[in-house]
Amino acid sequence: MRRISTGRIGGLLVAAVVAGACAVGPVTDGGDGGPPEPGTTSQDGTTRADTPTNVEEFKKDIDDAVRSAETYWSAQFRAAGERFRPIRRIIPYQREGEVSCGGQALPRNNAVYCSAGDFIAYDVNWAVVAFRQIGDAFLYYLLGHEYAHGIQTRLRVRYQYTIEQELQADCMAGAYLGGVIEAKVLTLEEGDLEEFREGLLAVGDQPGQPWFAEGSHGSAEQRTQAFFNGYEKTLSACGLG
Repeated sequence: MRRISTGRIGGLLVAAVVAGACAVGPVTDGGDGGPPEPGTTSQDGTTRADTPTNVEEFKKDIDDAVRSAETYWSAQFRAAGERFRPIRRIIPYQREGEVSCGGQALPRNNAVYCSAGDFIAYDVNWAVVAFRQIGDAFLYYLLGHEYAHGIQTRLRVRYQYTIEQELQADCMAGAYLGGVIEAKVLTLEEGDLEEFREGLLAVGDQPGQPWFAEGSHGSAEQRTQAFFNGYEKTLSACGLG
């Protein structure tokens, strides 16, 4: 996936309806607490991810994911006549407990949005492994999902069950990516759609996880459906209004 412009996004559906009175809880994770399953590896030990899979490319993709999310959501809020506040910080971390949210230490192998400090934090080692084994598109999904939780907080969206919050964030991540690709802020490269699917399969709940349990995110099938509903149908599919 490649960033090709920084201009405005036009012609996208806006759905910025405020619902409820409480913000999202302090920590919302982007996966099931474990690293993505390995991708296809060749006999020489290389991975199927986009090349080059180096630190500079990883950092550039993270930066581009953040900027494109800000571009997209700024346009949505502006079109709705609302002021947009970007998420305050994006924090990479390497050790459990290195970053905390509302007094709760963040675990390894995860990414979270913290409403208490209005930041996204991610385990950089876990994210690099996902980048190398799945591909760069996974990073755009990952940041898009966590950014969606920040938008839910700004819109005061609250659901009774965690799974509802998470599947909506998947849909919003899909709408953001579909929107910036349509607007040519990002260009879709060969294999990116499969990388989205592979990443969504990796972060689905384990079989047997009760849908109503605290922390449930949805099965791989549910998360994939939610993401592509947003990707193909824009925010109108995400239940924001």
